[in-house]
Amino acid sequence: MTELPIFTQLSYLAAAALFVLSLKWLSAPTTARRGVAAGEIGMALAIAGTLLLPDIVSYRWIIVTLLVGTAIGIPLAYLMPMTHVPQRTALSHSFGGLAVGLVGTAKYYLWAAADPARLTHFTIGVICFEVLLGFLTFTGSLMAFGKLQELLPTRPIVYRGQNVVNLSLFALALIIAVYLTIYPLTSSLFPALIALALAFGVLLILPIGGADMPTVIALLNSYAGLSASAMGFVLENKLLIIAGALDGSSGFILSIIMCRAMNRSFTNVLFGAFGQAAATQTGSEERPIRSASPEEAADILLSAARVAIIPGYGMAVAQAQHKVRELFDQLTRRGVEVKFGIHPVAGRMPGHMNVLLAEADIPYDRLLEMEEINAELSHTDVALIIGANDVVNPAAKNDHASPIYGMPIIEADKARTVMVIKRSMNPGFAGIENPLYYMDKTLMLFGDAKSFIGEIVKAIAAQKS
Repeated sequence: MTELPIFTQLSYLAAAALFVLSLKWLSAPTTARRGVAAGEIGMALAIAGTLLLPDIVSYRWIIVTLLVGTAIGIPLAYLMPMTHVPQRTALSHSFGGLAVGLVGTAKYYLWAAADPARLTHFTIGVICFEVLLGFLTFTGSLMAFGKLQELLPTRPIVYRGQNVVNLSLFALALIIAVYLTIYPLTSSLFPALIALALAFGVLLILPIGGADMPTVIALLNSYAGLSASAMGFVLENKLLIIAGALDGSSGFILSIIMCRAMNRSFTNVLFGAFGQAAATQTGSEERPIRSASPEEAADILLSAARVAIIPGYGMAVAQAQHKVRELFDQLTRRGVEVKFGIHPVAGRMPGHMNVLLAEADIPYDRLLEMEEINAELSHTDVALIIGANDVVNPAAKNDHASPIYGMPIIEADKARTVMVIKRSMNPGFAGIENPLYYMDKTLMLFGDAKSFIGEIVKAIAAQKS
């Protein structure tokens, strides 16, 4: 490979440092904006350095593809609402996986035809790894997008022997990859490897329910990063190796954090079909519940000294984050201390609730992680739950027979009064009833979260300070 120009070497070095700093700063809400800016500057430097490589013969198609990518990326960023960030993230992973898979495929056939000596055992092994992960990330992320967008059923799609079929396909893909590594010029098997990777990506996501999407998004992010790192070895690009490794390792660590937050293993998330028994429980209508009007809820909130707001996916669906900000402002003006409890897997992607509340300019210091808010709930007057289900279900602590037993939850049941905004008494994605809804201290506030909170805000504003 031709020696890199000095500007390219310096830009790659700076970009690598910025990528590391970006991950560091993105780990805290107060520095997240700085982290995003560092990542953007690092990527701009990486692209600029790459465009100066002496190997480039013509810029025509590079410019065309940059324009096409820009034409797609800008509308995705500006037109997609913040509530659809999980879907946009899944699409981004899909595009990344497709790009990696196509580059690996192109390199294999180009070298097989023009320079077979370059297809060493190591090189073809890395190409197979890159193509396998890239294409399964492509179709798997498209499936995740379909589930998040509710174009596909959000609950697990299962059939008898499903795990055996999935693992058999993956094993067959690995066998082909090993064979190609030993006999690199057996090009007739390469399309089969691609087809198996594409099929496995679809089948991998089918049995995964909506409640597991935060973990799946993080895992697909890890796959995309690892495949990009492999592409760096193929292209002999050190920056791509570094960036892919950072992406892959951080995504994997985040997946582990998500699994711990649900007290679940990777195998249970990927092959457990969690939530498939939804709606099999009946009789919830026969159990007594207490409900309240917006005016009654406003009175209770105004009489409280401390309020904990616990958001969930229902807040995202209703796009209620700005109404939540109005409620926060009204209560704090009246001297009520308001804090937010954020469960790690609330929503459909890691940090989903943080993103939505940040969009509504909720102060960062009011957003508490699960352990922090749990330490305060026993002396909290009101816990207001907005569209959260399984992450506040006390069955996770008390019912050994519950499928979510052992999952760490936000212990809203410790508050003196609990109010839950929900459209209906339907269970969450785990498909089980929540005993919290039937406690004497609990009031159910039925309705759309955005509308109901708006009515509470009006009721508070109508009262004299």
